[in-house]
Amino acid sequence: MARAPHAGLRRRLGLWSATAVLVGSTIGSGIFRTPAGVAARLPGPLPLLLVWVTGGLFALCGALTLAEVAGAMPDTGGPYVFIREAWGRMAAFVFGWSELLIIRAASLGALSTTFAEYLFRLIDQITGRPASAHPIHGVAALAIATTAAFNYVGLGFSSAIQNITTLAKYGGLALLVVVACVAGFSTGGAQHFVPAVPQGSFTPAAFGLALVSVLWAFDGWADLSFVAGEVADPRRVLPRAIIGGTLAVMVIYLLANVSYLAVLPVSQIEQSKLVAADVANRVVGSWGTIFVSVTVVVSTFGTLNATLITAPRIFYAMAEDGMLLHRVGAVHPKFGTPYVAVMLAAAMGIGFVLLRTFEQLADTFVTAIVPFYALSVAAIFMLRRRADYDPPFRVPGYPVVPALFVLATVFLLINAVADPTSRWPTLAVFAAVLAGIPVYVLMVRRYARLRTSPDAP
Repeated sequence: MARAPHAGLRRRLGLWSATAVLVGSTIGSGIFRTPAGVAARLPGPLPLLLVWVTGGLFALCGALTLAEVAGAMPDTGGPYVFIREAWGRMAAFVFGWSELLIIRAASLGALSTTFAEYLFRLIDQITGRPASAHPIHGVAALAIATTAAFNYVGLGFSSAIQNITTLAKYGGLALLVVVACVAGFSTGGAQHFVPAVPQGSFTPAAFGLALVSVLWAFDGWADLSFVAGEVADPRRVLPRAIIGGTLAVMVIYLLANVSYLAVLPVSQIEQSKLVAADVANRVVGSWGTIFVSVTVVVSTFGTLNATLITAPRIFYAMAEDGMLLHRVGAVHPKFGTPYVAVMLAAAMGIGFVLLRTFEQLADTFVTAIVPFYALSVAAIFMLRRRADYDPPFRVPGYPVVPALFVLATVFLLINAVADPTSRWPTLAVFAAVLAGIPVYVLMVRRYARLRTSPDAP
């Protein structure tokens, strides 16, 4: 069932590099930036930890399913290909349209914003200057442009950067967990976990909204499938990298939140915009802030790089299918990269980061991407009916595991529309997504006219 990789893109990613793409795509700004918003909605230790466990299980259900589908269909474009094969070209186009205009632009904007915030905090800490106004959005835009340049030059170069930054960010976060837990629990940090569920700290609606923020932090579990056409020995490597990488992220995220609670009570976490740095400062002073700031700067820069490895492959695959301008699918003659798609993704991200806040960008991203993750996961139900479907790995607990993912997605979307604080932003995102349908119809008609033209080849 797997097709040959697209011409011009070579299979160069091994198991470690593939896992680094997934882990690097996932561990970005979320675990350092979103705990405050989660704690504000769920101001109790148990609800706070429970929503992170739920987000991890949600991601794992999706990852297990995509490990099967990606192994059977290791083509460039990942979910775009899965949706096209299971649900048709219109659904695939709407996904690609949403990726181009909303999803990846919002992702790049949120990541680069956190990168710039922590970079300036690091500079202020080193120089001893008081915190002041900084050109956050301008530096964020420059970061997107820089990582785009790396990916323009070549996958080998950008994947080497990815391997290094993934090691640095995971190791730095693990060290923070160990130091914070030891220091926190040895000085009475256990009291921050009681009462486990204070009165008014949990409602289903608040849990659903907090889960949206958590899913921003977990996003990345599907990104490796975007570059499946460039993974060596994909039937063996893809399932291992997707499952192993997702489990590694789940473990470090849960431990990170435990370490935050060991040092700060929930009431302080919800006021802490840069919680990891505040925890480190409480534990070891200014050097801790510097260490965490360096870790976050490396982490978010690596995730920016990973995003610009993966997302442009969707636009490349669309151009190969004739659903975007053919020029978008151009492969650089020297570097072997989809350089036009890389520049297009970067330009959209720069536009978003100059116009919107982190919270707006993160919520927009999750709202737009979740329905398409559901379609990608639900594709397994259609694909298993095909005689030529031959995956190297089969998801355990089928059909319950993919069904749980899809049902959880439905709950999230209904909850976002039902809540007055998120209703109109959610509906605005849906409107932008659905606008892709008439665009597709117009493109199909134009393509049909060109094909039937007497001058057509």
